[in-house]
Amino acid sequence: MSAPRPTGVRPSADPRTATLTVRVGGELDDACGAELTAVVVAHLTGPAPPRAVRLDFRDLTGVDRLGLAALLMVGRHSSAARAVLHLDHRPPFLERLLRQTDVLGHLTSAGTGAE
Repeated sequence: MSAPRPTGVRPSADPRTATLTVRVGGELDDACGAELTAVVVAHLTGPAPPRAVRLDFRDLTGVDRLGLAALLMVGRHSSAARAVLHLDHRPPFLERLLRQTDVLGHLTSAGTGAE
């Protein structure tokens, strides 16, 4: 039996590279999405805002419509702050959802799998 995946939102800021990395685990639903949005907005509006926001989905197990809405809000806030948004380690179900809903291009500049 494998160890359970971490859940919730775990931010890590690197002032040397001006990068905020947020690991998102478990279900990206209304509660997790609200926490994700709040964490990203707090960093983007703080005294040393990041130039890049990296969302790490390696521990993500699911996403619902409110989680998708939260990703769009994070994208809007990142864009308004002129921070580049990267979606790292996207599991196949998230990749499929982002492409089927045509949201990937709205969240990232290129809309490719390399973000």
